[in-house]
Amino acid sequence: MKKIVFMGLLAFSSTVFAQEKEKGTVSGGFETNAQWYLNDKCLFDEFHNPVVHPEDPLRSNSYLFVNYKIKNWTFGIQGEAYEQQALLNYNPKYEHANVATYFAQFKNEQVDITAGYYYEQFGSGLLLRSWEDRALGINNALRGLRFIYKPTKYFTLKTLYGQQRTGFDVSEGKIYGADAELALSDIFKFEKDELTIGFTYVGRDEKTDIVNPKFNNWTNAFAGRINYSHNGYYVSSEYDYKSKDAVVQVKNQIDNNLIKPGSAFLLNMGYSEKGFGVDATFRRLENMSFYSERLAKGNQYNDLIMNYVPSLTKQHHYNLANIYVYQAQPNVILNDVNMVKAGEIGGQIDLFYNFKKGTALGGKYGTKVALNYSQYHGLGGEFYIFAPQDYHTDFLGFGKKYFTDANIEITKKWNDKWQSGFTYINQYYNKKYIQETYGEVKSNIIGAESTYKFSTNKSIRVQAEHLWANSDKKNWASLLTEFNLGSKYALYVSDMYNYGNDDAKLQHHYYSIGNSYRVKSTRIALAYGRQRGGLVCVGGVCRYVPESTGVSLSLNTSF
Repeated sequence: MKKIVFMGLLAFSSTVFAQEKEKGTVSGGFETNAQWYLNDKCLFDEFHNPVVHPEDPLRSNSYLFVNYKIKNWTFGIQGEAYEQQALLNYNPKYEHANVATYFAQFKNEQVDITAGYYYEQFGSGLLLRSWEDRALGINNALRGLRFIYKPTKYFTLKTLYGQQRTGFDVSEGKIYGADAELALSDIFKFEKDELTIGFTYVGRDEKTDIVNPKFNNWTNAFAGRINYSHNGYYVSSEYDYKSKDAVVQVKNQIDNNLIKPGSAFLLNMGYSEKGFGVDATFRRLENMSFYSERLAKGNQYNDLIMNYVPSLTKQHHYNLANIYVYQAQPNVILNDVNMVKAGEIGGQIDLFYNFKKGTALGGKYGTKVALNYSQYHGLGGEFYIFAPQDYHTDFLGFGKKYFTDANIEITKKWNDKWQSGFTYINQYYNKKYIQETYGEVKSNIIGAESTYKFSTNKSIRVQAEHLWANSDKKNWASLLTEFNLGSKYALYVSDMYNYGNDDAKLQHHYYSIGNSYRVKSTRIALAYGRQRGGLVCVGGVCRYVPESTGVSLSLNTSF
């Protein structure tokens, strides 16, 4: 089927090319990330098993895409290869080499039609978002047809149909969607205000093998949103509703006796001007996991996920601050009286202030201060764990505390060559509810970094951190040094040391050394070291990686 579609696209593009009698433009890129996993008899997992290389220790994830554009037409294709297998803990459906995605698109000022694979997001993405993130192994592109119509500058209508990509195949479930956005400020000719409203519909059609199901094949979801801004002030809000559907609590088991709807509420507001900014976000999620196949719920690869539910917390760049990282909790679990949840409620607030140059705290070059606080709880309400299982939540009910993060960052420039940064972070991490294991962790982290420029493009950066934790793996120390030796070459050395672990056998060093070279649009990087087991997160979405040791090579180029 893929070959037929691909040949059809090529034939169609050849026809268009012949008719236009003009040369189009070709663009694309190639990326490969390879790893040679090694035995490391000095590195143990939590069960005291030494890290050994997996079957097929030499693995790589490679991506090649080519786009051809001529006038209003664009044709594209992406091939992927996972040889000899995909990197550790990537979706096992990624195997060997094959055509991954392809599309044909016609686009002018009013009409945008795409056939084949495409990416789309409605509103905040709480009901629908398809995107690619190679670091996380996510590619949930839709294969089908998308139509976007913009008859005026203040009205946009999107409609789509598709099946989600899973490995080199597509889902059984079919997705239908429509989204309309209206810019009221343009209609009423507001001069200083911007006001838009939007409405979304998403439908999923998936047949079930359950005998006498108490739920429909179709799951319907609706959303409304509004965005308003005036000078430096802004506020936006979105409400989402998902119709009743069977809940999946245990992997690969559809619960035909627990049929519940889902909902989400998101509110964001803030103010900004030169040198000052404040932003606050509140979000409530209830049973808002949404997959194109019901049984995909809870899979660790984010495979077949339809919506975008990132953790809305500070995205730290310090290594130790990302050990106890929060994951959004949209799922329903009614295990026992000590483990019940139906979603999350909470938010964060960011504040930024720049002390001006020449003031007492600003000094000669100014001082930047950033404060952030986030806190999330389970939904409060009544939960019934015995048959029949059920729950009723309060809209603003705060249940068990899941996570808090209070932090401050200070950035100070001392002179034309020297700049430093300092941070303090206090975290509470309810491991039992976030990771569904056991334990609570309270931690304090301090970090400092300093960059010194020897010349315009040569510099050294040193980053030191320490984490105190009252439980789990307890205390850590970390040191990172980066050398930028010109605009093309960079080198780094780092180590994270879990010296405070109560189990002396698990007091590991996670060392790494690497370098990169860039020439024009090509970058190649080589590194050797140990990977700490745990969550790796990008933009608030995470995937789990196991402990490993090895040599990695990455190559990225575009044309």
